[in-house]
Amino acid sequence: MKRWMPLAIVIIATILLFFILQRAGLMKTISPEELKASIELTDIETKWVKKIYMPWPQQLTLVPAISFRVKNLTDKPLRYINFNAVFKLKDDYENLGDSFLSAIRGEPIMPGELSEVILLKSNYGVEGKSLNSFKNNPHWRMSFVRLFAQSKGSQHVLLGEWDISKKIDFKEPEPFPPPKKEKKPPLQQGA
Repeated sequence: MKRWMPLAIVIIATILLFFILQRAGLMKTISPEELKASIELTDIETKWVKKIYMPWPQQLTLVPAISFRVKNLTDKPLRYINFNAVFKLKDDYENLGDSFLSAIRGEPIMPGELSEVILLKSNYGVEGKSLNSFKNNPHWRMSFVRLFAQSKGSQHVLLGEWDISKKIDFKEPEPFPPPKKEKKPPLQQGA
């Protein structure tokens, strides 16, 4: 019993200190309503982006992604916002993938200003051989993303849900060496 006494005192003191700091407002968490009201998402775009590309043997893995900018709607600098995107295929129970990003750190967003573009892409996606294998696939299932935000110990707040467009933000490189162009005979003067 004597061995546990110092540990119990430390635990009780930590809980008591946390409670006092919380009541004094020194460890204030933001409510979900305050967080949602303090930001506005702009320039939202959903698409598929490259995760893996190998020309030989042919392999292309595309993952769903969402990009956006954050506008500060408050009168104070905006700091410490984490975003979590959960990607799912329509009519599926399991997640296709997710992405967590501590997007707003260090450099705050000033009142009324916009952040840089934030890109969240799934850690899992769909495999194929080439870009055409995706574009011409009649069985390509629709997917969607749910975007959450969290700040200063708040709960995760659902910001919205968007369908992932079929836009593919990837261009296959030209084959190497490039195909030879046919040489045209020189133009003759006076002909």
